[in-house]
Amino acid sequence: MKQVLNYSLVILIVLSFFSCKGKKGGIFIPTSSGRPYELLVVVNPGVWDRPAGIALHDVLSSDVPGLPQSESSFHIMHSSPSDYDATLKLIRNIIVVDIQNIYTKGSFKYEQDVYAYPQMILNIQAPDESTFKKFVEDNKQVIIDFFTHAEMNRQIDYLKKKHSSFISAKVDSLFDCDIWLPAELASSKTAKQFFWASTNTATADQSFVMYSYPFTSDSTFTKKYFVNKRDSVMAVNIPGGRQGSYMMTDSLLSDVHAINYHGQYAMIARGLWRMKRDFMGGPFVSITRLDKKHKRIVTAEVFVYSPDKMKRNLIRQLESSLYTLKLSDELQQGNIPLNGVPVKKIKK
Repeated sequence: MKQVLNYSLVILIVLSFFSCKGKKGGIFIPTSSGRPYELLVVVNPGVWDRPAGIALHDVLSSDVPGLPQSESSFHIMHSSPSDYDATLKLIRNIIVVDIQNIYTKGSFKYEQDVYAYPQMILNIQAPDESTFKKFVEDNKQVIIDFFTHAEMNRQIDYLKKKHSSFISAKVDSLFDCDIWLPAELASSKTAKQFFWASTNTATADQSFVMYSYPFTSDSTFTKKYFVNKRDSVMAVNIPGGRQGSYMMTDSLLSDVHAINYHGQYAMIARGLWRMKRDFMGGPFVSITRLDKKHKRIVTAEVFVYSPDKMKRNLIRQLESSLYTLKLSDELQQGNIPLNGVPVKKIKK
């Protein structure tokens, strides 16, 4: 359950001293250490083992939604404040537990790229342990989203510099849109208003799908309509290995809801797919948007097949790409709504 730093991670941290790629205020700072979705909690040992620390641990170790098996949101490490030295300060994601009677209520304070780049440090402040516990429990999703979206934005920054030009060109020609995907998705299939790119590997296989269809009514943005449309598109375009098998949506284990996508209405779907008449399946995430210029709906989706590996990082890496989708009017107007995940930031 609760884990401390191991020697392999310490070696990675030490090596990062020799790679100074970050820059802050004109001064170069070390590259942050650690892997995506690893997180260090700086906390007094006594607090960590009492209800306040257990509450924070439970939040950070809560299951990632939309996966076929239990996987925690983050890989958690912890350190006492006395051991929080220059080496540990290079870790990419840090939570500092700050419980002092100088505070009157629970609150957040965050800092970016303080000791390394890229880096997010979240201070959680409270006057006492009971207040801390309640504040953390009440703000569970805020904490999870803060670091999850920080990681996704790092992936988007990477894709901005290095993404598949082939997929971008295909998406442009087929849909008059743009999106950034990893270059590893080198295998592809094209059909009418449909495109599929994949790593085409036996395990840890990552895929991207994009399709469009005419906009007829607001009923388009409902779970029932989405599932029916997705199933009809996938049945034609993504057959399974066995005769008569094809991809379909596990409707009961899928969540569909609206989001504010930088001021525009959009719909996110997250859940499980499976092959009918076959023993294959995995997680998917999609974003559906209204393309007003062409009076159509555009859906971009990523999915993973990895029966023998953990899927959290695989699907989250690809999900980042969905938030780089730019429709035709956004490209023409120069109104690119992001390069980042559309979330409300924690106030400093």
